[in-house]
Amino acid sequence: MIDIAYLIPRVIIGLLFLGHGLQKLTGWFGGGGISGTTAFFEKLGIYPSGPWAVIAGLGELLGGLALALGLATPLAAAVLSAVMLTAIVFVHLPNGIWVARGGLEYPLVVIAVGAFFGLAGAGQYALDAYWHLTWPTPETYLIGLIVAVIIAAALRLVALWRTGSQHAPAHRTA
Repeated sequence: MIDIAYLIPRVIIGLLFLGHGLQKLTGWFGGGGISGTTAFFEKLGIYPSGPWAVIAGLGELLGGLALALGLATPLAAAVLSAVMLTAIVFVHLPNGIWVARGGLEYPLVVIAVGAFFGLAGAGQYALDAYWHLTWPTPETYLIGLIVAVIIAAALRLVALWRTGSQHAPAHRTA
């Protein structure tokens, strides 16, 4: 029964991310497609917007598909965590915690689920298990997450530099 418990959230979250990737890349499911995603990334200050829009869309599409299938699970989980971490840094953080106000609640839950699969693996109902693929699970996920933090921080710093520091948090003086 524990393997069914692994399977259900892995497939649901994987397929939802696959859909998010298709929204970004093709405009399916009410998405903006590449042009809309590029414009949104440009508005956020992510530079260069076009390539990062493609990278984010492919990350969600391929990471979601891999997670749903249980293939290269720690890598898939790290990619999806990276996308969500970037969303937190650029969109959700100023809005507080709760999703009702556009906060970071939902992306944080997805990161937590990604951490679970990245650290624990996909379970027996997965292509990793079927094909006897083994990954240094904690290390693979954690290295991917570290790379994600570095990329998200670099993107944010470039965005702040390009737009001036008007979007940076205000510093209080005593």
